[in-house]
Amino acid sequence: MATPMSSLLEEVSRDHFPNPPATPEEIEEFEQRVSWKLDPDLRAFYLQCNGAALIQWPDSPYEILPLSKIVRARVAIRGKDDDSRGPASMYALCYVRDGNYVVLDVSRQVDGRYPLIDGDRETWPNPEYCTQIASSFSEFLEQVLRTQRSLYWLGE
Repeated sequence: MATPMSSLLEEVSRDHFPNPPATPEEIEEFEQRVSWKLDPDLRAFYLQCNGAALIQWPDSPYEILPLSKIVRARVAIRGKDDDSRGPASMYALCYVRDGNYVVLDVSRQVDGRYPLIDGDRETWPNPEYCTQIASSFSEFLEQVLRTQRSLYWLGE
């Protein structure tokens, strides 16, 4: 059974490294800038913390970006906002080291949530390798918090 988002947010606030919350005005400004709305999981997260570093070894393997730093994945990964660099509907949500990101696909929803994709810079934007790693932000967050390791979707 999935852990409720409220419990995940409590854990992030208690045991990890959250930024201060986003204001409703910052969320509205973000949504106008990107022309899509945060889903319920993302809205709850950003109202609790406008980005966060999860897990600290010497450095965090997961840096959920603040709203001001969320850009199209093709810009974050390939440096140019051009269709040849990847779909316009994919946004870099979480930096996972070495130029890699967890990417949000805003072109579709699963149960009202955006799925998350592996934004590996070596294979981006080849759909054969850029696989879905979670059906929602809460599923992604739960997996990160439970496994406590980098790139949980790649196995051990």
